[in-house]
Amino acid sequence: MSEVQRPKVGLGVYIVKDGKVLFCQRHDQNKHAAGSWAPPGGHLEMNESWEECAAREALEETGVEIQNIRFMTATNDIYPEEHTHYVTLHMRADWKSGEGENREPDKAQKVEWRDWDNLPEPLMVACSNFKKNGYNPLNF
Repeated sequence: MSEVQRPKVGLGVYIVKDGKVLFCQRHDQNKHAAGSWAPPGGHLEMNESWEECAAREALEETGVEIQNIRFMTATNDIYPEEHTHYVTLHMRADWKSGEGENREPDKAQKVEWRDWDNLPEPLMVACSNFKKNGYNPLNF
C-alpha cells in the first residue's frame, strides 16, 4: 500500500512599508518555483502559529521585523510540473524595522520593495492566485 500524498501548508507574508510590499525572487536553482517572485514565506512548522511563522520567515529571509500580523485569505495552489500541492496562508503585516535584504542567498536572488501595481514577473503560483482573486495587501 502506497503512502497517501497530502498538500503541504505554505505561508506568505505581505509586508507593507511606505505604500510598498516586500518581494523576493526565488533562486533559479530552487526546486520549487524557481525564478518566481513572492512575498517572504515558507512552510508552517509543527505547533507554530500563523503569526509566529510569518514573523520567523520575514526575519530569516529578509532581516525585517514585522508587527500587526493578520490573516487575509488562503489559496489552493497546484504546481503540476513539480507534482506538488500547497494550501497557502496569505498574511499581511506592517513593517517594524530592518531594510529588507537577502539573508538567504542560496534560496533567493533578489529582495525588493515593490509597488503593488508594478509587481515583477513571473509571480509564484500562490501569489498569482492571491492577486487573481482580487486581494491587495495595501487595502486590507
